[in-house]
Amino acid sequence: MRIVSADDIQSVLTYRALIDALDEAFRADFAVPVRHHHTIDTEGADATLLVMPAWKEDGERYIGCKIVTVFPDNAKIQRPSVYGQYLLLSGETGEPLAMMEGRALTAWRTACASALAARYLAREDAAHLAMVGAGALAPHLIRAHLSVRPIRRVTLWNRTRARAVSLGFGIAVAGIEVDIAETAEEAVREADIISCATLAAQPLIRGAWLKKGAHLDLVGGFTPKMREADDQAVKRARIFVDTRAGAAKEAGDIVVPLKKKIIDAKAIKGDLFDLCRGKVKGRTSASQITLFKSVGTAIEDLAAAMLVWKSLSA
Repeated sequence: MRIVSADDIQSVLTYRALIDALDEAFRADFAVPVRHHHTIDTEGADATLLVMPAWKEDGERYIGCKIVTVFPDNAKIQRPSVYGQYLLLSGETGEPLAMMEGRALTAWRTACASALAARYLAREDAAHLAMVGAGALAPHLIRAHLSVRPIRRVTLWNRTRARAVSLGFGIAVAGIEVDIAETAEEAVREADIISCATLAAQPLIRGAWLKKGAHLDLVGGFTPKMREADDQAVKRARIFVDTRAGAAKEAGDIVVPLKKKIIDAKAIKGDLFDLCRGKVKGRTSASQITLFKSVGTAIEDLAAAMLVWKSLSA
């Protein structure tokens, strides 16, 4: 069994290749049992244990399972909030093939899933990206979106300005203007795409700030108690999710508006399966506001692990 490090993953993946692999995966035949999602009591904020299995049933067969822990208070002791490992096995024999560093794999597949959604939902001329949150996922989200839309300006906002400044230095590339907003509102109001990756419990994005034609990418909230956008943002938008079952059960940005009857189930126009298979149309007008809410699915992990494995084995 091969041990695959974060550096190994970084060396073989490209955003465009992984976005294409995810697009193909959502058209293919994968088995994805309901993931285990457990709350772990701690002295501070509750921690989370996730167990996410999946296997591919057609063509080249693989089995995979990811184990993830999320400890929100780890930032206080200068440690990552998220840890994880991914086990990839042969779907023909069950033989273990690789143990992959899970945080890197998750960051890549999460960012590329958002960019995949943006490929269908963001305006084709989207040139201004706002990134809300400056954690480990933020640079991946920025670069993934850069690979699918002609973005020339990136505006950053984070509760701690110093982290936004550090992110800005890290993602500056030729031809891209990078600036730091003083408030979330300043970052959002002029943006064509707003990507939000935080652990916020209360909404950071207000629907009143979204301009016509904007695309809102909500990544951070993964429990019913977490929210990144307010009710008005959800109500104004044409809504898509990565998976219907996951979003309706785990994503506070969807669960709470449904419970409050701000929206009904019909407001969710489709998921990544529908978009990739052409069953529903994403954006239907240039002035429409679109929203994509992801909570993550084991299909994305397995598709990414397969691409890494095949690239390393080539």
